Amino acid sequence: MRRKLSNQFLLHFLVVFLLTILATVLALVLLSFASGLISGALAKNQYPASAIIKADYTRIDASPVVQNGGGVQVVDREYRVVASSGLDTLGKSQLSAGELTAFLIESREKPYHYDILYQPQGEFWLIVTFPTSIRLNFSLAYNEEASAGDFARAGGAIAAVALLYLLMLALFTFLYSRITAAGITVPLRKLCDGTRLLREGDYSARVDLRLKNEFAELQNTFNDMAARIERETALRKKSEDDRRRLILDLSHDLKNPMSSIQGYAELLMEKPELPQPERSAHLQTIRRNSERSNRLLTELFELSQMDSPDFVIRPTRTDLCEYLRQLCGGLVPQLEQAGFHYAFDLPEQSLFALLDADRFGRILHNLSDNALRYNPPGTTLTLSLRAEPHWAVIDFGDDGIGIPAQLADDIFKPFVRADAARSAQGGGSGLGLSIAKKIAQAHGGDLRLHPGQGVGSTFRITVPTVEGPGDEADHLR
Repeated sequence: MRRKLSNQFLLHFLVVFLLTILATVLALVLLSFASGLISGALAKNQYPASAIIKADYTRIDASPVVQNGGGVQVVDREYRVVASSGLDTLGKSQLSAGELTAFLIESREKPYHYDILYQPQGEFWLIVTFPTSIRLNFSLAYNEEASAGDFARAGGAIAAVALLYLLMLALFTFLYSRITAAGITVPLRKLCDGTRLLREGDYSARVDLRLKNEFAELQNTFNDMAARIERETALRKKSEDDRRRLILDLSHDLKNPMSSIQGYAELLMEKPELPQPERSAHLQTIRRNSERSNRLLTELFELSQMDSPDFVIRPTRTDLCEYLRQLCGGLVPQLEQAGFHYAFDLPEQSLFALLDADRFGRILHNLSDNALRYNPPGTTLTLSLRAEPHWAVIDFGDDGIGIPAQLADDIFKPFVRADAARSAQGGGSGLGLSIAKKIAQAHGGDLRLHPGQGVGSTFRITVPTVEGPGDEADHLR
């Protein structure tokens, strides 16, 4: 890539160089043509010395020259300035032969145009002077009568200078083309290296060009793309790991009850003579395991529905305090039957939120089921509600066995349970907290395990509040 681009840049610069030479030649030709067009309009060409000279210098009319900013001087054969009108660049009334000679020689170097003419009859020099506007002196003379040696030396010098000039220009063009090409090929090579690393699976690859031009934008775009690919790859890997774990957990949780159902069904079929009490006990086991399997599949289907874009809730504006009082009242008999203590702290003033009453109640039922399932009798269950700006905060806790620290970060993932053995006696599917969290999020809030508890565990539910009573027909995803 570097070689090809460098050669292209060199070719382009050579073309530009040739076009520059061509443009220079054309400019000189056009300048010469333009000079010819305007030469007739210049004052120095309208009033030359030959147009105003007379044999008697006293009869010379210098007024047109003076009116156009020029001057007229007459120098006689004694080198005296015998007449002067307008612009005077001599500055003397008497010249020596040397001064006049120097003036004639140096006149082409001064910023004035001098037209000098000698009048043999009157024996004087007429000098017409005009200020020079712009002068460009360039001439090339060739005389065949010149000495062959002089011609060869002059021609050789000109050829050597021209060759050296072209060589220097070619060298500068080559070096500049390489430097310019490097400014593009080096960033491109780094981008290609980064792209190759991405292609080979190294999604941590980043490019640092240390530039502030368009390549910097390309660098940022590349790095953003690499970061997004790395993030999405990590999420996809995590999703795949979660999917495999979900399948394994589901298989594990279904295997035990289904094996039990199959085993007891085969036993009843092979031994029809079993006593009725034993037969009833086996049928009860089959029923219990089938209910457990059905509950697991139902919750799994419900969790899958919540991940669907079509999942919606239908909230209404609800007095959260009164709503929680009713839920707590429904929990009391179940808690007392299990030998649990309870303490509810609900404010008297109303606090409104948009709730889908049936689904939001599922959050508290799942939390209470977990507390009853995993904690011993005598455990105290607490529920409190408090208002924060724009939010209602519900703390649901207990002083039971708590949740192991190694499960704190994963407790809301499907099939994560506090009993590592995943025993059937616990009866939990490991889906209740996942469902509860998704319901809370569908209400615009969240469900989290509140840290910093010394004993037991506390779950915190947050839900946005609204102002005043009334019905709301909005659907929330």
